[in-house]
Amino acid sequence: MGNQNMRHTAVALAEAEALAEAWTCLSFDPSGMLGSLLPKNLRTQAERRSFPLSIRRRLRSHPWREAARLACQRFGWKKPLRHEHGWCSIDAVCHDLDRRVAARLPRLDGLTGVYAYEDAAEETLAAAGKLGLRRIYDLPIGYWRAFAAICGDEEQREPAWAGTLVGNLDSAEKFARKDREIANADHIIVASSFTRATLAQYPATLPPVSVVPYGAPEIHVGPRSWTSKGPLRVLYVGSLSQRKGVSYLLAAMGQVAAAATLTVIGSRVAPCAPLDEALKKLRYIPSLPHAGILDEMRQHDVLVFPSLFEGFGLVITEAMSQGMTVITTPHTAGPDLITDGRDGFIVPIRDVVAISERLLLLARDRERLTAMGRAASATARKRTWAVFHRGLQEALGLRAPVLVAGQQTSGPPAC
Repeated sequence: MGNQNMRHTAVALAEAEALAEAWTCLSFDPSGMLGSLLPKNLRTQAERRSFPLSIRRRLRSHPWREAARLACQRFGWKKPLRHEHGWCSIDAVCHDLDRRVAARLPRLDGLTGVYAYEDAAEETLAAAGKLGLRRIYDLPIGYWRAFAAICGDEEQREPAWAGTLVGNLDSAEKFARKDREIANADHIIVASSFTRATLAQYPATLPPVSVVPYGAPEIHVGPRSWTSKGPLRVLYVGSLSQRKGVSYLLAAMGQVAAAATLTVIGSRVAPCAPLDEALKKLRYIPSLPHAGILDEMRQHDVLVFPSLFEGFGLVITEAMSQGMTVITTPHTAGPDLITDGRDGFIVPIRDVVAISERLLLLARDRERLTAMGRAASATARKRTWAVFHRGLQEALGLRAPVLVAGQQTSGPPAC
């Protein structure tokens, strides 16, 4: 789908002179004629599918099914979006792209490997194996068996929120496909120690697994103030699913009463009566472009991201880059990024009391709030996307090009 992690993976490969092609569904060139013709609101949406100039000439797109999916979402046409089986469901989009890339591989000369993502990798990795290519598999969220256990438990704990656990709708065949993808890989890349730990539940021998945490966006260097008095300004960013622990955040906000206010940014994933009731009493923003989210982060003091199951949680590094203290759980990349009590807090999953205690602590001690926000910014400065590029290149054994007397040395063959 062209998320930040996919963009930067392609950039890292390009920097190492190891990128032959980068495949996605939709891509938008803001410098093209279409960009100048689109109304501002449509251009803003389209720019979410734009890619860095450094990889644009190597970019290949297969847009039609994904474009149909977005159109069906916009107009409320549900049948084509039917989970797994709809013609333009997210699964159908991924499998269609997978087939297209698999068919492309034999036609590329000099190729040494492929880098493919969960749910869009089975045929690509199988085809690469037949061609004797290196097969790198990116697992951007925890392994499905661990996820199923968490979701099953959560259905019992919070039945009113069970409908938002859309991963529970996945079929046995989809789970089997995920396992076949892993079986076809010879190297797995994950973004957090938590994701690596969930792979312990894979029932066979795993290939080597490398943890390469994602990066933070550009560090905010302009004016930044933390609340010196009045309610603590708390922010949540993410889909409104119980996988993200939303009910526990809302319960914690109920315990801190007037000491803090909450802004929620994220789209609903399914009808949920307690969620709908809560949103009526909060500042709620269904969607914002990335720049708008970063701006909101600068207007808030604390990000609470109480996820039960995450591969990384890009909002963590984004918030830290804007000087926000982050409260999150061990089931994210939090333990890979945060020193508990210095630049953020790590609290157990589902722990309403722990969340509310940290919020009240920061609401009462504004000097500590300021110090932790500055420490978070300093941590993010050491965790930029350039650091991710180098980490991925090292994990894959690639050598970034070196500039010597105005000439670049050649890197390894392209993947």
